[in-house]
Amino acid sequence: MAEKDIILRLNKVSKSFAKIENDEVTHALNEIDLSMKNGEFISLVGPSGCGKSTILRLVAGLAQPTTGSLTVNDQEIKEPSPERGMVFQKATLFPWLTVENNIAFSLRVQGKLKGNEEKVERMLKIIGLEAFKDDYPGQLSGGMAQRVALVRSLINEPDILLLDEPLGALDAFTRMNMQDEILKIWQERKQLAIMVTHDIDEAIYMGTRVIVMDATPGRVVADIKIDENYPRDRSSAAFVAYRNEILNRLHFGGRE
Repeated sequence: MAEKDIILRLNKVSKSFAKIENDEVTHALNEIDLSMKNGEFISLVGPSGCGKSTILRLVAGLAQPTTGSLTVNDQEIKEPSPERGMVFQKATLFPWLTVENNIAFSLRVQGKLKGNEEKVERMLKIIGLEAFKDDYPGQLSGGMAQRVALVRSLINEPDILLLDEPLGALDAFTRMNMQDEILKIWQERKQLAIMVTHDIDEAIYMGTRVIVMDATPGRVVADIKIDENYPRDRSSAAFVAYRNEILNRLHFGGRE
């Protein structure tokens, strides 16, 4: 379990971008009000351009809202922090470092590697890559590289784990295996996890809540609690019902 209570709040958060080629403004997010806490796995779904990844960047501290505020335990987010770890769609590994050294990189930079060598070994064991610890990223499959990127973020034990379509580039079978890997790692600490995905089934399979968004401007249209135990049955009546509800919210359900 997570060692402390974490409450993330988005308070009337809006984000706009000025277009370089003209005087127009793109409204990526419009007055988003959300509250999330540790122990939740939040899936963000919606069409391209609805601001899903923008929310992650704001929570990570990589961007600032145009209006509104984001707070963690009432402290405003103003800059990046190791307490908020982000995993991108592509495995952003250092090609000149081995698997083991990629995982240990952030600890080494912070001067925390000494005394934490066992933590690196444990992360290798969690993802089943002990035998590949001396290999380089170019020698790994896509799924293996993504596992390394995931635990490289997790080794800092962030309070908030941000996942920006981390499985989007994987084949279907590897993707389903990695969904279970991520859930297994998340369930060890039950920190707050927020994942952007375009895959509705993935959102339901992994999430405790599915936040459905729409675009122009980016806004929340539904906040659906997934009241099912893990592991989930993708063919169950409840799963199909959640899928239909989300598709209808996205105007793909065939209903008038």
